[in-house]
Amino acid sequence: MRKFVSNEIFDEYDEETDQQKKVPQPPLEKPYPQESRLFDLVSPQEFKIPSLSLTELLKNRKSRRAFKNTPLSLNELSFLLWSTQGIKEIIRNGYASLKTVPSAGARHAFETYLYIRNVEGFEEGVYRYLPIEHKLFLSYTQPDLSQKIIEGCYGQHMAGESAVTFIWSVIPYRMEWRYAKSSYKLLLLDAGHVCQNLYLACENITCGTCAIGAYSQKLMDNFIKADGKEEFVIYMAPVGKY
Repeated sequence: MRKFVSNEIFDEYDEETDQQKKVPQPPLEKPYPQESRLFDLVSPQEFKIPSLSLTELLKNRKSRRAFKNTPLSLNELSFLLWSTQGIKEIIRNGYASLKTVPSAGARHAFETYLYIRNVEGFEEGVYRYLPIEHKLFLSYTQPDLSQKIIEGCYGQHMAGESAVTFIWSVIPYRMEWRYAKSSYKLLLLDAGHVCQNLYLACENITCGTCAIGAYSQKLMDNFIKADGKEEFVIYMAPVGKY
């Protein structure tokens, strides 16, 4: 797995980047198998979501670790996915995507995986969000996923007892292509933007979440079938009704 290194890399903006070398940019979205089973999500224009003020959301926002055994609706899941990685516009002939969260240089180096346990209309399994298509595809399903993710989070039961657990992976080269070594700092900042949007979106639909940074890198990379080098888990957050 790549390792973030010392502070001396953060000032190296004068390093020549692959973008400056005219190397083709990486894709905006990780490709998915063409035979994949895709699941439609509710479009942002059709969301049925309560209108709460930003002041109310900020006032109520907190980490919640206990959830009711109540399913999320497709509408709610769609809203959370769009709020955290939804695409508003693709610009300059596919050069970059403008999303609902900020990202350095609009590089958006994250992929969103979901462990779905209790969402209406979905079987239990590991899914990946396709932001360009605004769809989900089923990566795989197997027995004992709940226990596997709890084990991967060092026994934190909320990860396997939520309605859905968000698992964000990072593909560092998307950022490195433009920012080289300076990208390591930027990736960490971007991860915070994504999770804060989840916190606020959850409060808007009476759901709770709690960011997870303590997990087994190897076990969670295996859980989403990432190679641990070119792609690896960087952040997690279970979501459920409270």
